[in-house]
Amino acid sequence: MTGVYLISMLFGAIGMFVSWRLKSKFKEYSEIGLANGLSGQEIAERMLHDNGIYDVRILSVDGQLSDHYNPSDKTVNLSADVYYGRSAAAAAVAAHECGHAVQHAKAYSFLQLRSTLVPALNIANNFTPMLLMIGVMVLYSTGSKLLLMIGVALFALATLFSFVTLPVEFDASSRALKWMEERNITTPREHDMAKDALKWAASTYVVAALGMLAQLLYYVNLLNRRND
Repeated sequence: MTGVYLISMLFGAIGMFVSWRLKSKFKEYSEIGLANGLSGQEIAERMLHDNGIYDVRILSVDGQLSDHYNPSDKTVNLSADVYYGRSAAAAAVAAHECGHAVQHAKAYSFLQLRSTLVPALNIANNFTPMLLMIGVMVLYSTGSKLLLMIGVALFALATLFSFVTLPVEFDASSRALKWMEERNITTPREHDMAKDALKWAASTYVVAALGMLAQLLYYVNLLNRRND
């Protein structure tokens, strides 16, 4: 199990750096007000309406960088800094989350696939850590691969989910940036800041996906080894 711990530590450290960088960028860009003076809530409302979406509510939620779109109740949930903020960072995040609402309205294929995987993933997450741990112990003690194979299959599902999430996030950012540029929501300088903030946000998902893939390959390698 030493290998998987080393992989987890490596990608955990990278993830911490990316998370720190994202927070620092958000803080930096949150201090620069938008020339148009719009709040994140107002930007979200405009983007939704420009895309013909009128049945999605925009809510303020607790937490920092806790922003998300909930397809089950059609709500764009914005942290207070974004909901009330009038900065390049607030504009980027608000438009990005509305990008998910647009995906939902237009039946974006990767978002549909991601939503389809959620119920199975929730079940798998309850058993995967235990199956992997016990499976490795059984493999080394008895040579039986069955439990580890089941654990690896469930972990592969979680890894697939993390990679399906990538195009969903990239596409939402692309929709947000394109809309802000076309509607002159941001100046060229503000647009560059919004693009940079969303780049670092997307990087957190990339690091998470690569970390899961590395762990999955480690477990697959265990299964492929010859038993002593």
